[in-house]
Amino acid sequence: MKKQLACLMAATMVLSSAVPVLAEESADATHIYVLTAPEDHGWTGSVATFAKAKIEEINEEGTYTAELITSADAAEQIVNIEDIIASGKDNIAVVVQPIDDTVQSAIQQLVDAEIPYVAFDRIIDAVSDSAVSNVKGDNEGIGAAAAAYFVSEGLEPGDVVYVYEGDTSSVTSLRDSGFTDYLTGALEYDGSTIAEEDMWTEDDLDSIIYSGSMNWSRSDTKTSFESLMGDASNAEIKWIYAQDDELAMGILEALEGGGIDDSTKETFFANAPYITGCGGLEDIYAVIRGESYTEIAEQCGGIVSVTYSPAMIQTAIQDMVDYLNGDEVEQDHVIACEIVNSENVSEYESFS
Repeated sequence: MKKQLACLMAATMVLSSAVPVLAEESADATHIYVLTAPEDHGWTGSVATFAKAKIEEINEEGTYTAELITSADAAEQIVNIEDIIASGKDNIAVVVQPIDDTVQSAIQQLVDAEIPYVAFDRIIDAVSDSAVSNVKGDNEGIGAAAAAYFVSEGLEPGDVVYVYEGDTSSVTSLRDSGFTDYLTGALEYDGSTIAEEDMWTEDDLDSIIYSGSMNWSRSDTKTSFESLMGDASNAEIKWIYAQDDELAMGILEALEGGGIDDSTKETFFANAPYITGCGGLEDIYAVIRGESYTEIAEQCGGIVSVTYSPAMIQTAIQDMVDYLNGDEVEQDHVIACEIVNSENVSEYESFS
């Protein structure tokens, strides 16, 4: 791949969504394009926010230049990548968070043009071997962390667990399998496997109930949980593994609202239920800190989140910087996850 690169003038922005170059450029500065979804809200929008902060740091340092290009959908992202390639400029590199798997064709064009790239979050297997680095959170680890937390709080083999799934992608599949693999002893969390006496059999796994796709939606989960609690027998469920903080918040909103019968809520809270989320959403961190939904949280056995921060985009950008510096970069760069609880929540940065 091309590693000795010539300059991109940054006095004018080629694309309207670019972050301005703040530092005076050297004549041979490599220019790094960072492609994400728009900066609006939620996890995906926060990726762009954290990317901007890292880009400003790079531009101020001055060795390289960088800009952010956001795309509303995969089709726009493909066009943006093709425009970068068509510019014909040397000395460029790309960090991309593919919006979906259809971006594979554009990434292959980067490879064919010998433009180095780092992939973030959504890793497309067919082209992953060509990346400088594939940076992602540990989706299996998220499931393992939730399972390990439940076991530490008294989950026993065959107990009913309700899993609120994000969507139908590989992310959800990995978060599902990480949960069950920990319970059966096939996967570690934090360096340890489940104790033999707590280990689940394949038959025990039949007691896990899956919601199906919630589209990573708080409102969809709220509606689903209200429907679930419409059958009073489901109020006995004690263990709820939500694969995203938005989904966990949907459950809390349902419990606070009027869509569930009061007697069903009483039964549900009598079991001191446990709820896990994932991601780092400020709304759920506020609950964990004891600042909101306090009456509900006090009746639960525990509410925790598992880290999967949008700030990981900064690691992806740094991997490209390290590569351009000539440093060795880990191609399969998996960022470990951790359980966030009331004791350590102050140590973690949240997003809105």
